Amino acid sequence: MKAIITDLDRTLLRTDKTVSEYTHTILKKCHERGILLMAATARPERTVLTYQKQIGFEAITTLNGARIILPHETIENGILTSSAERIIKKVIEIPDVVLSLETGNGLFSNTDLPEWSVTAFDGFPALPTESIIYKILLSAKESNIQKEISMALTSDTYMTVAEGKLIQIMSTEATKWNGIKAMLEAAGVKQDEAVYFGDDNDDIEPIMKCGVGVAVSNGIDKVLDAADFITETNDMDGVARYIEKNLL
Repeated sequence: MKAIITDLDRTLLRTDKTVSEYTHTILKKCHERGILLMAATARPERTVLTYQKQIGFEAITTLNGARIILPHETIENGILTSSAERIIKKVIEIPDVVLSLETGNGLFSNTDLPEWSVTAFDGFPALPTESIIYKILLSAKESNIQKEISMALTSDTYMTVAEGKLIQIMSTEATKWNGIKAMLEAAGVKQDEAVYFGDDNDDIEPIMKCGVGVAVSNGIDKVLDAADFITETNDMDGVARYIEKNLL
């Protein structure tokens, strides 16, 4: 394998969001052997910078592919303004919905979310900014809103569910796999020369299409079924243990 691509939360990162010393050591050896390290995550760029400084990823797919950061360019796959307006107008009517927008000017939400460092905005369905809209995030405390959300989608958007509860709406161009293809192409690496590690719904396509797809054992059943191999959990440094045993 010439490239290692990994999801972050619940995959490379431990549950407490740290990277263990053991994992750091293994990833450093990958650098020394000339194996490229890349990340593909649902996180926005601002929350990846700490890990980028620690690990030194060659390229990063952020926001599920809505923003792809390559060595010499950045690719953006935002939601069309007209589509975002149509969706928000419908979903804001759902009782108790928590609505957040990830944009080029940061995160806006109709609810105060201190852990996310959001800007509170009470003007929905109007858009809080004229900047690019990368992702619409939705959840509700008491009700299952997935069916209602799916009915609000436009033809150029899709939704995925993270950790069984957080609904994410993106442009159909914004997928982890599209981001991974762009990262590999920029690096001159073929798809079958890359190994991918993941745990959740948006990891299934890259797990199936990269040369080797590996699931951490804490992943959801669909990911475990799709994977070529299953490694230990994120809290047991499953990514690094697989790399040390099979790639170094």
